[in-house]
Amino acid sequence: MSQTLNPQHAVYVGSFDPPTLGHLDIVERGAAIYSKITVGIGINPDKRPLFSPEERQQMLEGLLSAYANVEVKCFQGLAVNFVQECGGGVMLRGLRTLTDVEAEFTMSLANRTLASEIETVFLMASEKYTHISSSLIKQIAQLGGDVAEEKLKDFVPRQVVGPLVEKFALKTSNQS
Repeated sequence: MSQTLNPQHAVYVGSFDPPTLGHLDIVERGAAIYSKITVGIGINPDKRPLFSPEERQQMLEGLLSAYANVEVKCFQGLAVNFVQECGGGVMLRGLRTLTDVEAEFTMSLANRTLASEIETVFLMASEKYTHISSSLIKQIAQLGGDVAEEKLKDFVPRQVVGPLVEKFALKTSNQS
């Protein structure tokens, strides 16, 4: 690798489908530690996300606009390759549960083999966000009925609630 990686530039990758309060917590805390954070929205052509990459990028850019040292980009391919392309020396990861620890440990070993110059740094999720997962959020949005919007405010930023509920309303009307 010819490019020197910046150890003060952390890259936080994920699907962010949808962006959650837990994601924002990791970015906020990371932005206080590192001089630059790149949020990388992974695009997996084999998956069918609820939001398009452009929608996720637009949401995250709006949610993170207060942080001058944070940028948002979309990428395809391996996360370590994206980190290298960004010039980041750190892959930032969030951990919620023991299950996350096991999966992230395995992934970090693979990433270390692929790109030994990139350090993986883990931030523990704040206690109030350890229960949040995108599948739980999607289930509340889809099955929550009249209280879905109010309940979703405990899981996702308020700017995400409307688009999330709309997606499921649109899916429901298309299936009828």
